[in-house]
Amino acid sequence: QVQLVESGGGLVQAGTSLRVSCVASGRTLSRYAMAWFRQAPGKEREFVAGISWSGSSTYYGDSVKGRFTISRDSAKNTMYLQMNSLKPEDTAVYYCAVRFTSSGVVAYSGAQYDYWGQGTQVTVSS
Repeated sequence: QVQLVESGGGLVQAGTSLRVSCVASGRTLSRYAMAWFRQAPGKEREFVAGISWSGSSTYYGDSVKGRFTISRDSAKNTMYLQMNSLKPEDTAVYYCAVRFTSSGVVAYSGAQYDYWGQGTQVTVSS
């Protein structure tokens, strides 16, 4: 079992920044990719960003490219999402997810992730 706990969400104004974190614990965490997804009310879950096991490869959804940065501290089993220039359309519940794979490669589909956190609400006011 793996437990994922997100934190750092909140209410912010458009144009500002916010950083959310995800701490993983439990099963030996080796060779796993991590990702952030988000889901807004009435919308499908959306891939936001992902980072490979080594941390050397990062991937972003089109809507956040150039504004969001994903990173991880493997020693702390922690992943971060730095969100800059936030827009009202970024409002959603943000979930972190872990994918165990021998390649440590990110997947864009949430169906390929093995564990999920409970989410943290990010609300951006205009």
